[in-house]
Amino acid sequence: MNLFTHEMRLHADPSRVVVRPFHIAWSGGNGAAPSRTERLVAEVLGMDGAQAREELEVVLKDFEARHWQTRRVFMTRYDEIEEMLGLDGSEIGDEKRQLIGAYFCHEYSYAAAALMNPSAVPHFDQSGMPPGSLRILMSMRAVGEGHISSVAFREGIITDRHELQLAPEPPFATATDAVGSDREEMPEGPVTVYRHRDSTLSGTVIFPITAAQSKGLEDLRIVRFQHEDGTFEWIGTYTAYNGSQIQSELMRTRDFRAFDLVPMTGGAARNKGMALFPRKVDGQYMMIGRSDGENLFLLKSDDLTHWEDGAKILVPEYPWELVQIGNCGPPIELDEGWLLLTHGVGAMRKYSIGAVLLDKNDPSRVIGRTSEPLLAAKDQDREGYVPNVVYSCGAIRHGDTLFLPYGIADSSIGFAFVAIGDLLERM
Repeated sequence: MNLFTHEMRLHADPSRVVVRPFHIAWSGGNGAAPSRTERLVAEVLGMDGAQAREELEVVLKDFEARHWQTRRVFMTRYDEIEEMLGLDGSEIGDEKRQLIGAYFCHEYSYAAAALMNPSAVPHFDQSGMPPGSLRILMSMRAVGEGHISSVAFREGIITDRHELQLAPEPPFATATDAVGSDREEMPEGPVTVYRHRDSTLSGTVIFPITAAQSKGLEDLRIVRFQHEDGTFEWIGTYTAYNGSQIQSELMRTRDFRAFDLVPMTGGAARNKGMALFPRKVDGQYMMIGRSDGENLFLLKSDDLTHWEDGAKILVPEYPWELVQIGNCGPPIELDEGWLLLTHGVGAMRKYSIGAVLLDKNDPSRVIGRTSEPLLAAKDQDREGYVPNVVYSCGAIRHGDTLFLPYGIADSSIGFAFVAIGDLLERM
């Protein structure tokens, strides 16, 4: 089969850091003694002006060059502390405010442990693209301290000559923010987060913000969804993890400035790995899911946020997938049908990527499937945090070629180009 593996690899990078709130217990138990928060604030307020200025200068010397608008970040954090403690800050100078804010911040290296499991979609801005080129947007699962997963983005361009160029990462990364989200108790339910107005998308990170997401946002499968009125929305399914339970949620955006993070309900939402079709089929929303953790199911719904278990359409058949199968991203529409990339787990927990073709009008009907993998863990792609894994959360069709970004050993990201005609012939 005509498969071209690109030489580029993306790896974990501990130097990519953002400023995050540093949480300390807000209350003092029975109220008989000041809390740690109150004590820290009192210590700074008790400094004379010269000492506060000197301590702030030390902090800024260490961190100002590493972050975007560091002083503003400290002031914003101070405002949150002031509100929490009910302080009257009218007579507190800017230097003490910034210093208090600094005590309640810390650096977080969001991709120190791993960068993996990408998905790719056409970029929302295709202006200036020459013939044969496509601007893309890629989401990635970034794993940092405490094995907490977040969503990072990278923009780039692919061509019909198997060329790939990624936009350079900006020197500063910034986290999305939700107004009123920083409390001792994490919010429940839907929440909207916003990209910093001065941050590029390639420098933006979406962190867990609700209680259900507290230990990670995992494996975003993003798709450009076309509504019945012809408008587009970028919708991604991901797994929210709180340390003991999982649930599937939606990320929804039309402008990549504001992102709605919306929990899904229903029996199917208790499982991982849901992938949304890029449009309604026969008047219904449809997804591919793995309701039993082993086989693939077609899910149907009249409501994007509510999904019940569907009909089983695919079971493990070949030796390389006998343990379990799952999807590798949203189905891709072709003239011949819906192309669905799959992953299979075989002996020694070795992962491989395959594909199936579903009927265009009735996706519950399997037209064909690959008996051999497109891509399997081998050679240098075997080594990493979780060895023998190749895994994707979504590919893009570009002309007659499939652009396939994929995770390697739960540690890094590689890229491949696959001829769609060759792939269909192998089914």
